[in-house]
Amino acid sequence: MPAGYRGLPVVTDVPCAAGCTACLDECPTEAIVIAEGRVQIDLGRCVYCGRCEEVCPVHAFKFTADPKQGGRSLGDLVVTAGTRPTVARDVDLARIFGRSLKLRQVSAGGCNACELELSALANVNFDVQRYGIEWVASPRHADALVLTGPLTEHMRDAVRLTWEAMPDPKFVVAFGACAISGGLYREGHIDRAFLGEHIPALYLPGCPPHPLTFVHGILDLLGVR
Repeated sequence: MPAGYRGLPVVTDVPCAAGCTACLDECPTEAIVIAEGRVQIDLGRCVYCGRCEEVCPVHAFKFTADPKQGGRSLGDLVVTAGTRPTVARDVDLARIFGRSLKLRQVSAGGCNACELELSALANVNFDVQRYGIEWVASPRHADALVLTGPLTEHMRDAVRLTWEAMPDPKFVVAFGACAISGGLYREGHIDRAFLGEHIPALYLPGCPPHPLTFVHGILDLLGVR
C-alpha cells in the first residue's frame, strides 16, 4: 500500500477522557458516536480525513493500511472496539454471477476520485478481469450497477434509466462515502430515493476506497477466491 494510505480504522478499548468531545467536534460528517465513554465509527459516513486520530488525547483511533472493508448492510459498517466489517457470501448471487459478472458504473455527482479508483481495476496491477469481472459500456449488458457520488438531483433520472435498462437479475453496489451516506454533501441538493427503493447488496466505504477494497468486497460477496 502507498505510504500514508488510510484504510480500515481500528477503535481501541481505552475509555474516553471524561467530558472529551474532541473527535465529535472535528468529524466533518458526524461519523463518530460516543456511548457510555466508548466510541464507534460509521464507515459509511467516514471520509478518512484522520482528524479523529490526530486530536484524540487517549489514542482511541488508529487508521491502518488494511483495504479490506465493506459490508452487506449499513449496520455492518459500524466499527467499535474489537470489531471490523465483513462481507458475507450471498449464495444466490454467487450461484448466478460467481463465474461471470458485468458491471456498469454511474457517477451520480461524484468528484471523480472514486471513478479513478474503479478505472484502475482494469489495469495490470489489479486486473479484475482475471476473476471474470468486467466493465461494460451498455447497461443492457450489465449485471450490477456500481454507484459513486451522493446521487445529486440532476443525476436522478440517469441513475433510474440505467437501472431500468439492466436485465434481471441485477444488484447495486454503493462505492465510497458519498454513495453510501451522501458524505460531505449529505445536506446538499441530492435525491437518494433510489437507494431507499433498491437496497445495495454491497457497501464499500472510503473516500475514495482503494481498488483492493472493491476486489475483496466483490469476491467475498460472490465467494470467489
